[in-house]
Amino acid sequence: MKTVDLNSDLGESFGAWQMGNDAAMIDVASSVNVACGFHGGDYDVMRQTVELAKARGVSIGAHPGYRDIHGFGRRPFYGMPAREIENLVAYQIGALQGVAALSNYKVTHVKAHGALSNVACEEDSTARAIAAGIKAVDPNLVFVVLANSKLVQAGEAANLSMAHEVFADRAYEDNGNLVSRKKPGSVLHDPKQIAERVVRMVQDGAVVSVTGKVIKMRTDTICIHGDTPGAVDIARGVRQALKEAGIDVAPFKKAS
Repeated sequence: MKTVDLNSDLGESFGAWQMGNDAAMIDVASSVNVACGFHGGDYDVMRQTVELAKARGVSIGAHPGYRDIHGFGRRPFYGMPAREIENLVAYQIGALQGVAALSNYKVTHVKAHGALSNVACEEDSTARAIAAGIKAVDPNLVFVVLANSKLVQAGEAANLSMAHEVFADRAYEDNGNLVSRKKPGSVLHDPKQIAERVVRMVQDGAVVSVTGKVIKMRTDTICIHGDTPGAVDIARGVRQALKEAGIDVAPFKKAS
């Protein structure tokens, strides 16, 4: 039986401002990526998210991004010095590790958020700096990487275990990168279409670009964004479609 992980980016509320339905998404996901206070989240939200995940046996990972609350971490900062990127990644991982320790739970992986991840897919130096920050904190953490991207090369160079990620609700360019959110059609919303697409991704080990190009991609984990409108219905539809196709959902294993 094929097995795949379903991950979701959660813990992105901030103070009285609420983002998404974390409790419902955690019921569907097998791993979650927790915002660490730079693009979203705060120490209270982080602990609430960790406790929800622990209660459901869901793996937790740090979701470090640029320090950009106003832009939700989706504004790129090109050319940032590698040392600064290493620092911001290590700082955020450490923050989640500390909060998770309060609940006697362990951080298992790291996934770069938003623009930080997008820039790393274009800039080797940013990708390598993210990997270096992770390795310095804990070389046993799994690095969640966009399949076929520069993040994979950086993870290999740092000798980190990796989980190769594809996106259920995002469109792909012909080069394998995600379509910019500034372009129409970059985010998918039809639950039935997304569910069918995910099953094909897992079965074929490939994604289909906006022009119809088939791009082979290793598929260890599938992301469903928690802030997408209708995210819970999308996630439930994906999980049900995988079950009907004979595909099991479970946290990814520590393997490169």
